[in-house]
Amino acid sequence: MKSILALDGGGIRGIIPAMILVALEEKLQKKTMDPNARIASYFDFIAGTSSGGILTSILLYPEEGNPTHPKFSARDALNLFVNHGTEIFHTSKWRRFLGGFGLVSELYSSVALSNILDKYFQNARLSHLIKPCIITAYNIELRKNHFFRQQKAITHGEARDFYLKDVCKATSAAPTFFPVAEIYSISNTRYPLIDGGVFAQNPSICGLLEVLKAFNSTQINDVFMVSLGTGVSKTAYNYEHFKKKLAIQIGPALVDIMTSASSESTEFFIKQLFRNNGKEQNYVRMEPANLSSINASLDAASPNNIQKLISLSDKLISEHEDTLDYIIEHLIKEKNQNKKKNPWSKLMDKF
Repeated sequence: MKSILALDGGGIRGIIPAMILVALEEKLQKKTMDPNARIASYFDFIAGTSSGGILTSILLYPEEGNPTHPKFSARDALNLFVNHGTEIFHTSKWRRFLGGFGLVSELYSSVALSNILDKYFQNARLSHLIKPCIITAYNIELRKNHFFRQQKAITHGEARDFYLKDVCKATSAAPTFFPVAEIYSISNTRYPLIDGGVFAQNPSICGLLEVLKAFNSTQINDVFMVSLGTGVSKTAYNYEHFKKKLAIQIGPALVDIMTSASSESTEFFIKQLFRNNGKEQNYVRMEPANLSSINASLDAASPNNIQKLISLSDKLISEHEDTLDYIIEHLIKEKNQNKKKNPWSKLMDKF
């Protein structure tokens, strides 16, 4: 059985899945009595969009001297959003004022995010990640989905390989919030990309199809999926107010509507897919059902709202302890079964 982790986008609300991952990793360490256990090591494949793509990259970043083991913990991943969220989503009052009149095309510069990603990843490449993964983006010139695949980066070389910091910049380049990410492959092919959330806010289906294709012997009955969301915004937009605004002024609202609709649709279809195959128990989706206690905007990264996001996540975790335990038990069971099938893995674990 193949285990898939899918991580939704959501801007600063990426704190929510990151907090869930911290809770899972702490339970895993306690259950295995291994303080160095990493949640990423217990999944066969990770799919991520936008903030979820950044989380994917951090979770799968290799340890120096041990390229098969993750360097960063789930808490390290969480800290990027908690410690740097306000910095990433900082803009001047003047820029925001100009944006209100449509005089600038995006609310935020990508400089702060680029500097932070550079500190985390330096010159690491997509091909260096320790596990197969898929991270989404969208090519605005070719008008097609773009998938960053760790496996393709390895098998196809520099033409399909990218610097990890550029992958993260591209997958999180939300329209109207950040500029288009003009990045280059290692072989110097140009790609003008925006946030993968425009078509796959919830990357569950992307991850599932990729696993079914990559592992030819795998059927959906042999898949266990954990999908972590950032909550679906239910913000209502007044028609009269909406129609009087300039296009640039309603841009963030349109992004909110599109990404929420995309996430909800994917959740419905993938849930039905597992249900129709009689494998409902193999699909776990976690996200808050109600975002009324926070400012749900993708860029609401004030220190106060970050604390509210942490509180909301803590509440979600405390209400779903049984679900978290179920996930951990399943992941440990599958890893132990894989070790029995491959006795060499037990020996390698000792080194």
